[in-house]
Formats: sequence, C-alpha cells, structure tokens
Amino acid sequence: PDPQPDHAIRMTKFARECLRKVTDLTHKLESTLGPDTGDLSMRFGLHSGPVTAGVLRGEKSQFQLFGDTVNTASRMESTGKKENIQISQTTADLLVEAGKEAWIRPRDELVSIKGKGQIQTYWVNLKMGPANSGSSTNGTDPESSERSSNGEDGDSKGYGQSGMSRPQMTSLMLSQNRRTKRLVDWQTDILARLLKPIVAQRDRKANAEFLSDPSNVLEKGDCVLDEVAESLVLPKFDPHAAKAQSGTAAADLSPAVMSQLRDFVETIAARYHANPFHNFEHASHVTMSASKLLNRIVIPEDVNYQRKSAKAIASDLHDYTYGITSDPLTQFTVLFCALIHDVEHAGVSNSQLGAENPAMADKYRNRSLAEQNSVDVAWDTLMQPEYHNLQQCIFTNESELKRFRQLVVNSVMATDIFDKESKSLRNSRWDKAFHSDPQAELVVSEEETINLKATIVIEHIIQAADVAHTMQHWHVYTKWNERLFEEMYHAYENGRSVKDPSEGWYNGELWFFDNYVIPLAKKLDECNVFGVSSDEGLQYAMANRSEWAVKGKEMVDEMLQRIKQKEQ
Repeated sequence: PDPQPDHAIRMTKFARECLRKVTDLTHKLESTLGPDTGDLSMRFGLHSGPVTAGVLRGEKSQFQLFGDTVNTASRMESTGKKENIQISQTTADLLVEAGKEAWIRPRDELVSIKGKGQIQTYWVNLKMGPANSGSSTNGTDPESSERSSNGEDGDSKGYGQSGMSRPQMTSLMLSQNRRTKRLVDWQTDILARLLKPIVAQRDRKANAEFLSDPSNVLEKGDCVLDEVAESLVLPKFDPHAAKAQSGTAAADLSPAVMSQLRDFVETIAARYHANPFHNFEHASHVTMSASKLLNRIVIPEDVNYQRKSAKAIASDLHDYTYGITSDPLTQFTVLFCALIHDVEHAGVSNSQLGAENPAMADKYRNRSLAEQNSVDVAWDTLMQPEYHNLQQCIFTNESELKRFRQLVVNSVMATDIFDKESKSLRNSRWDKAFHSDPQAELVVSEEETINLKATIVIEHIIQAADVAHTMQHWHVYTKWNERLFEEMYHAYENGRSVKDPSEGWYNGELWFFDNYVIPLAKKLDECNVFGVSSDEGLQYAMANRSEWAVKGKEMVDEMLQRIKQKEQ
C-alpha cells in the first residue's frame, strides 16, 4: 500500500461512514427480520504508526499486518463502546495537526491497555461541530448513549405514570427513547400487513355491514377469566375467501386506519411501565417470536406446492393447520395479543399485585390479575370512538367481534402459566385433542377435535413466544434472563417481594427449563404444524439449560454485582 500523509483523516471519515451505513441498514432490516435487528451495531478503534505487512506462506496464505500498531488499534476497538469510534493519542494528535480538533474529545476515564498501562484515548464526534457542543442522538456521547440503551436514562421515569394524559405519555415516551419509536414503527407495520388479508376478504362482500357502537354489543363475564373457552371455533374452509386472501398485495388500508393503528400502538407502548423485563421491548420481542412461529404455520414445508390447483393447495393448508391459514383474523389477533399481553404490568407477581391492590384482587377473584388487567386495558382502549375506522377494519359484525374477543381472551390468559386451574384446563384439552385413545368411544366429533387442536396451537404460539428467549441463542437468553432477575431483585429491594431472588435463581432456572420450557418445546413438535421451528426451539432450550448448569452460579453473582454497581 502507498503511504498517505492524511491517513488519520481518511480512516476517521471511513469509520464514520461505515457506522452510518450499518445503522441505516439495520433499521431497514427491522421491518423484515424483527426489532432485535436494530440491536446490531459496530464499534471502531483507530491507531497510527508503523506496521509490518506481507503474505505468509502456508495453505491459507493471506495478506496480513503485524506489529504493536496493529495490537494497539485492536485494543482501541475492544475497549470502545458500540456505535462509537475510539482513537489513540497518536491518531488524535494527527487530527489536531490537520486542523480537525473539533472532530474529537477526550474520553472521561483512562483506558487500561495490556503492556501500556492507563492511557488517554479520544472519542470521534459523529456529528460535525464543536467538541463539547452538547448531547447527540447519534452516539456522540457514548456514556449517556450506553445508559439510555440499557434503560438507565431515557426509560427511568416510566410511561404509565398517573397524572399524565395519554398524549403526554405518548410524547414523553417517543421523545425519550428512539428505540421505542423504531419498535412502534415495526409493530405498526407488521399489524398492518396482517390487517390487509382481512380487508381483502371483506372487499368481496358487497353488502358488509358495520357495527355502529361495538362497545355495547358484547355481554362480557364478571371478569375476563370467566370468558375463557375450552375450544375456539375457526371458520370452515371457504375457497372464495381463500382466493380473495391470496390477492392481499392489492389490498390497501386507508390513511385513517393506518393513522389509528399507529396511534393505538403508541398508546399501548405508553402504558407499558419501565420495568427491566416486562416492558414494551419485551412485548415487541414476543411479537417477533410469535410472528416467526405463525409464519411456520402459514407456510408449512410438508404441503405439495407443485399441484396445479391453487384451490387444492389452499384446502390442504387449511386442513394441515387446523384452519389457521384460512383465517386472517386469527393471524392478526395472535400478534395483537403479543403486543398487549403485559400492558401495565407492575413488575411483581400476581400474588404481590393482589396484596398491593385489594380492589383489583377482588375484581379478578385473585386469579391472573396482571393478565386480566392487560386484556381490560387494551380492550377498553381499542373500543374508544377515536379508533372507529380501525375497529371496522378488524371486525364488521357481531359474530366477528365476538370471535375476536374470544381469541384475545384465550390467548392472553394462556400466558399465565402458574394459575393451577387454567393449567389443568389446558392439560385436559391437550389430552383430549392429541392423546385420545383411538380404540375408545368417540368423545368429541372430528370438527370439535380440529377446533381443539387449533385452540391449542394458538395458545402455544403465545406461550412459546412469551418465553422465546429461553429457546433462542445463548446471548438472547442471558440478556432477558438478566433483565428478569433485575426486575425481581428491584421488587425485593423495594419491599415488594419477601424472597431474595439471588438465593434461588440458579436452581429456579433449571427447574423452569425442566418443568416448563423443554416440555413446551416438545409439545410444539407434537402439534405437528411448526416444521423445523419446534426442533430448533427444543435444541436451543436444551443447549441453554446445559450451559446454565455450568455457568449459572457464577452468572448470578455477576448479575448481582452489576445491579449493585448501577445503584452506586
């Protein structure tokens, strides 16, 4: 390579442009790959000095760089922070000599480098201007940026506080956390895509009638739990509806619907509290995981797509997935429930919630308090007159409204995995649908069996998505596991829990894997509609369980230390 006297300027510009490009790319990919894609980031380290370069002999010969300069540049990267560029004193001096002192500012603390001790390094300002011109939303203040991304700054006030109007809460939430805004964008986009098939089917009905006031149509039970049905009834296969659904690319949502959908998502996001775990980001992760499972159902691998008749393929898909592929309302509702399932979660267990709020405990009969409250909050919000166009997009008549309500109730209530009565009902339903003796007398009809299986699949999607972090990559599991630990530890510190979670967290995680996560992953496989997703989930769950068994005790100590450090 040819020596470049202005190499420090060139490489600083190059690093800054790379950072801008990768940020733009990850934000674009969020709409297709999910919100966690936005967490992907880069960090850069620069140092200037002499190097030795050449091609080494051997089977894998390649051009390489050697020397202390290369090692120091590597340390600049490894001790840096995400979405930032850290440079050495030498590179900083070159930039200053070139008149670019406004590009940099010293790092607040010294950096420890092996073999060199404590050294001063510098951050590259990612926006042009004076070195100390103030805060930036684009990473020019790594310390504050790091705090915000970890929920220590922008999220510290919470969004569900009393004394604030909904528009005020929404404005606060969006102004404080740009990540939340991206999640709102993604949630709105994915729900809009699932609304389009509903519109496509409805457009073929020329005389569709709309409910003028859906809030007064339903006869709800004394509490949400009273409405849980043993079996949901999905529509029978309709070839005309299937044909209309296949043309959803041409279906369009009116500006009014899109505006109301986004406003609804923003409102729900604003009503999530700033808990370390049960927050709007968790709801978005559950939505993403549910979407992946739902896509596995909607596009199964075991159907012969080479058949000439589209009607025959649609019929096969309907039978294979117990009718879920033929019903866009069901598909929409699954992700709608993922969005709302923990809204207004208080960051404590249901038993503690009942002790703190006797009126709520009495209202919901001391069962599934958080889950029932989430349904009521989200439903009451959706039924407001300001969402009239959105309502008409989701349901047009009393039958559709009742089916939507039933899907919402069953799906959200299924996320309470510790209520003994609900668990017993689900186990009984499972045995009746999948473990019935073929030689025994027919207890339920074939149609009832299909509806039972459809109900089980729908509830298993939301259950699996709710704990999806346990069935994903190790780093995803540890990220959310630590957030849940932090939430429960804060509850203990604040007198909202009698038990110190650090004392039993290691064994508790092993118990949870053995008694819930791994059995749930096996049931996903037994449902026979999820394809390779069920195998992947089971493999990741077992791998995470094994790794936790080895590393878990040490990790609990480390998580506790990090919490103590944050509090200092």
